[in-house]
Amino acid sequence: MATAPQPASTRACGAVLLAAGGGSRFTGNHHKLLQPLAGKPVLRWALEAIADAGLSPIFVVTGAVDVIDALRAPLANEPEVIVIRNEHWRSGMASSLQCAIAAARERELEAVVVGLGDQPGIPAAAWRAVAATKAPLAVATYGGKRRNPVRIHAELWSHLPTDGDEGARSLIRERAALVAEVACEGNADDIDTVDDVEKWHARLAATREDT
Repeated sequence: MATAPQPASTRACGAVLLAAGGGSRFTGNHHKLLQPLAGKPVLRWALEAIADAGLSPIFVVTGAVDVIDALRAPLANEPEVIVIRNEHWRSGMASSLQCAIAAARERELEAVVVGLGDQPGIPAAAWRAVAATKAPLAVATYGGKRRNPVRIHAELWSHLPTDGDEGARSLIRERAALVAEVACEGNADDIDTVDDVEKWHARLAATREDT
C-alpha cells in the first residue's frame, strides 16, 4: 500500500518564482515585474517574501525580460537564488515550471512551493505555511479562494503539464483528493495593468496609515 510522503523541512523544500511572461497587458514604462512599487520592483516583493519565509534554494525562472537587477540586493536568511532562463517562455507557464522542476530534481528536493512574480501581496507567512504542510499537494487560500503559492511534492512532478499556460492548476484539478488547503493572510491579487499598480500603491499607503 502506498504511503503518503513525509513532511519536508523548509531546507528540503525549495521555492519557484515564475517571472518569464511577457506582460502584454501592461502599458507602463517598464515590464510589469520591474515596475516600481513603493520603492522597489514588483518582483522584489515576492522574492523578499520567499526569503523571509526561510526557503532555499529559490529558482527564479525568467524569459521575456532580464530581471537580474531586481535580484542583486541582499536577502534575509541569505538564500541561494538560482536564475533559470526559459528560452520557450512564449509557449506558456507550463514550460517555465518544467525548467524549475528540472533544476529541483538535480538538487534532489522533496518538494517545491510555486508562486508568481506579479503577486506582491503574498506574505512570507503564506509561503512558510504552505511549505510546511504534510500534504503532497497544497494550495494557499485567501478568504476561501484558492490562489498561490502551491506546494508540489516530488512524487507528483511527472504529472505536471509540459506545455500550455497552466502550471499546477491542472494537477490540482486532476488530483483533487490529494489537495490540502492552507488558509493564509494576505492578498493574492496580481498585477497585469498600470491600474493594478495604482491600486497596489493605494493599498500599501493605507496599510502604512493603519500602522
